[in-house]
Amino acid sequence: MPHEHYQACIDACNTCASACNHCAAACLREDGVADLRECIRLDIDCAEACRFAAAYMARGSEFAPDACALCADVCDACAEECERHDMEHCRECAAACQRCADECRRMRGAAPTQPPARRPGRPPA
Repeated sequence: MPHEHYQACIDACNTCASACNHCAAACLREDGVADLRECIRLDIDCAEACRFAAAYMARGSEFAPDACALCADVCDACAEECERHDMEHCRECAAACQRCADECRRMRGAAPTQPPARRPGRPPA
């Protein structure tokens, strides 16, 4: 099954998405929520990027490595923002984001190489 090759990264992405969702919700309950807008925005973006990458890997998509590259970049940005805040949920989110970014980069480098699928209506490369 294609997803078995990616399972560790899929797990890291799902864990990170959950941590980001928790962090965003917790930030919304903090005093001074206006100061946490960027953190909340990045939490939401990161959770979506993680789910996107996990879905591509689960399907064994030829675009999974590219989805993981995007996911790693968004995770880095989210981790950096969360590290600016002194709340436990932000620290936990930053750690999950860093693990996910590292796993996505590792997976991208170890992804099986396959020629791109030929799509109808497109000339061969």
